[in-house]
Amino acid sequence: MPGHIYKTVEITGTSSTSIEDAVRNAVSRTSHSLKNLRWFKLDEIRGKLDENHVTEWQATIKISFTVEE
Repeated sequence: MPGHIYKTVEITGTSSTSIEDAVRNAVSRTSHSLKNLRWFKLDEIRGKLDENHVTEWQATIKISFTVEE
C-alpha cells in the first residue's frame, strides 16, 4: 500500500487577541474550503502597531491535506 500524498497551501490568519488565535482562525477558515487537513507549519509571525500598541497578530502557515485517490 502506497504512503499518503499531501498538498500544501499557504494561508495567513489574523487575530486581535493572540498568535494562537490567528493560527486557529487560519485553520478554521481553510477547513471550510479544503478537507482532509492533516498538519501545519508556522512560517511567519507579524503584528500591526497602532500608537505603539499591538492591535493585530498575523500568522502565516503552510497547511497540508491528503490528496484523495
